[in-house]
Order: sequence, then C-alpha cells, then structure tokens
Amino acid sequence: MKKSYKIDVDCAACADKMEVAAQKTEGVKDATVNFMTLKMKVEFEDGADVKAVMEQVRANCKKVEDDCEVFI
Repeated sequence: MKKSYKIDVDCAACADKMEVAAQKTEGVKDATVNFMTLKMKVEFEDGADVKAVMEQVRANCKKVEDDCEVFI
C-alpha cells in the first residue's frame, strides 16, 4: 500500500535526511520526500500497521531533523 503525507521541512538537505530516516523504519518498503511539494510518499510492507509505522517514521524523522513535521 502507498500513501502520501504532507510534511513541513525547512531545506532540501533536511528533506533528504527525512527520506533516509523514513526508509530505514521497520514496516516501510520505500519512502520518497519531495522538498518542492512538501510531500512524503510511503510504500508500506505487506501487513504493516500503517498508523503505528507512521508514528515511528515521524519519531525517526524528528531524531535527524527536530524542527520537521509529518502530518499523519
């Protein structure tokens, strides 16, 4: 399953950090962050609890860029 989320981030370098953090999250098959559109697209692994995975994605993103936001 793929879903798109609105994000708030200050720069392209920070968006890249968010993308890597999201990709490393358990339950995420793939993730891309587009700084220009302020969107994160996430593809989830089969059977993943989307809400729980996205809470962890948000937490992981905040570890690498504390002033970012992922609107779940």
